[in-house]
Amino acid sequence: MTVSLERLRRCHFAVDLGAARTRVYVKGSGLVVDQPSVAAVNTRTGALIAVGEFAEKMTGRTPDYIRVVRPIAGGTVVDIEMAQRMLRHLLGDRMRRALRRKPRLRAAACAPHDADPLAQRATIETLVGLGARRVELVDTLIAAAVGCGLPVERPEATMVMVCGAAATQVAVLSLGSIVTAERIPVGGEAVDHAIVQHLRHAHALMLPSQAVRPLQLALSGNGLTPHGPASTEIHGRDVATGLARSVRVDTAAVRDAIQTPLTAVLDAIGKVLRECPPDLVADLADRGIMMVGGSALLPGFDQMLRQATGMPVHIAERPDVCAAQGLGAMLEGRIEPLVLNPLAT
Repeated sequence: MTVSLERLRRCHFAVDLGAARTRVYVKGSGLVVDQPSVAAVNTRTGALIAVGEFAEKMTGRTPDYIRVVRPIAGGTVVDIEMAQRMLRHLLGDRMRRALRRKPRLRAAACAPHDADPLAQRATIETLVGLGARRVELVDTLIAAAVGCGLPVERPEATMVMVCGAAATQVAVLSLGSIVTAERIPVGGEAVDHAIVQHLRHAHALMLPSQAVRPLQLALSGNGLTPHGPASTEIHGRDVATGLARSVRVDTAAVRDAIQTPLTAVLDAIGKVLRECPPDLVADLADRGIMMVGGSALLPGFDQMLRQATGMPVHIAERPDVCAAQGLGAMLEGRIEPLVLNPLAT
C-alpha cells in the first residue's frame, strides 16, 4: 500500500476530493457526505451562499454578483480556501464539533496517481485547515480497488479503471501495490464536451450545461450501442436566433462523436498491458477489468471496452463511491495485510 495500514487505522475520517463530487467517510459513522464539489459565492460580500447540490443547480442561472466555483479540478485542489469553506459547510456544525473533540485529529485523503508534490500539498493543507494534525495520502487506484472488493493484497493481478469526471486512471495491482499505471486527462467531462460540440456543429443547437446527463440517460436502454434507441428529442437554444428549439438527434451520430475521448481510454489500457509482466497479463485474461468512478455508468462504455479489448469488463456495485468506501475499510481495519513468513533455516 502507499501508506501503512497501521497508520490509516489511526485516522478518524477520510476525504475523497473529486472534480465532480466530494465524499467524506467518518470512522464509526460511515459515509456522511456525498455532494457535488461546487460552491456559490457572493462576489460583493465574499459570503458563501450555497454548497453541494443546491449550488450545482445554480450553475448558469445566477445574477452577475453570484459566482459558482469548483475548487477541485482533476482530483487536485485548485482553491484551498474555498475547498476548506465548502468542506466545513458540507460536514455541518455537529459533525465538525464531534471531530474537533478528538485529541489528535488524523485524516486520510485520496490522491490521483502520480500527483505532483504541489497537488499533494494542496490536499494536505485543505484538511489541515479543518483541524487535522496529520494527513495520510492514499493512491486513488488502491482505495478504489479496495472499495470494490478486489483482492489487492494477494500475489495475483487485478486491473482497475477509475473513470472520473476530469481524468481516467488505469492500473494493474498485485501484492497491495501498483505494478503499472497510466493517468490520462480524459473523463466524463470530455465526453459531455464532445456531445455539446456535436450538437452545436451538426444542429446549431446550444445545450444547457445540466442537460448533458439527461441526454445520456435518454440514450440508455442498451446505451450508446447499435441496439439502443435510433433517435431522441433534445431541447436547447438556437445558435443563430437565441430562441428555444427542439431537434431530433440521431444516436448513431452521438455515438461517433464520443469515440474520440473514449479511444484515448483504450490507448491507456493498451499501454498499461504492454508494460505489465506476462504472468500478470495471463491472470487478467480471466479476471478482466473492474470499472469504478461515476463515469463508469456511461451507457454502453463497458460494452465498448469489452469489444475492443476482448477481456471481461465488470462495473462495481456502487462505482461512484468505491474510493471513499475503500478508504473507510482501511480506517475501520477491515483490510488485513499479507503476512510473509520467513523461510525456516
